[in-house]
Amino acid sequence: MIFDDRAIDWLAELLADAAKAEIMPRFRRLGEGDVRQKTSAADLVTEADVNAERLITAKLRERYPKAMIVGEEACSDNPALLQGLGDADLAFVVDPVDGTFNFASGVPLFGVMLSVVIKGETVAGIIHDPVGKDWLIGAKGAGSHIRHAHGALEKVHVADAVPVSQMTGSVSWQYLAEPQRSLLARNQTKTLTQFGYRCAAHEYRLLASGHAHFVVYNKLMPWDHLVGVLIHAEAGGYTARIDGSAYLPSHVDGGILVAPDRESWQELRRELWAD
Repeated sequence: MIFDDRAIDWLAELLADAAKAEIMPRFRRLGEGDVRQKTSAADLVTEADVNAERLITAKLRERYPKAMIVGEEACSDNPALLQGLGDADLAFVVDPVDGTFNFASGVPLFGVMLSVVIKGETVAGIIHDPVGKDWLIGAKGAGSHIRHAHGALEKVHVADAVPVSQMTGSVSWQYLAEPQRSLLARNQTKTLTQFGYRCAAHEYRLLASGHAHFVVYNKLMPWDHLVGVLIHAEAGGYTARIDGSAYLPSHVDGGILVAPDRESWQELRRELWAD
């Protein structure tokens, strides 16, 4: 099964429709009962997440009735829904509001993400920015582009390789256990500067469009990373798990390091984990 431009266009519009109907009307208008904690005060779910996922899931089921659909909020309620993602003939992985903490805080850094997985391989990914009203889209073998609100396509490419001392990056140390937590926090000071958006959608956009160099993620839920890794790869970048193995849709742990190319990945792996 090949996902052509028409199918990707339909999916992109679906994400925009969900944002228009269920997300943006609630932005900076959430009531007291519209936000709930999941695992911690930094892990939230809002009515926008729940309702946007329901809308996207319903439309996907209408068009692709045999597809597996993996939504973040549905999996939060029933983790068993993740089983079989690596083997499904066709699967859609949905993050209805990536950056929920920002969204709930009134910060306009959040996105709607969807990836297409066929027989264990991510073949397309879409990140919609409801505030900027544009899309970052990648397809296997076709590169990655920003589709602007006015319709123009802008091809994106990762940053050129530079020494670690000149790199901008991010380490999600909050999900690391000691002693790695302190080790990476200390070694990140070898780089030029850092960013931390609390939103994978915008962090991957930064990387794929060449405005930053690397990121380390330890928590690997598929709705957070399948989209970004595919888009980053199609923009010329290189990603692997911390142990050097390939990152696959079935992985939920092991951490990943995202870099401009394999050589940069190796240098970052050495310097960030140096004792």
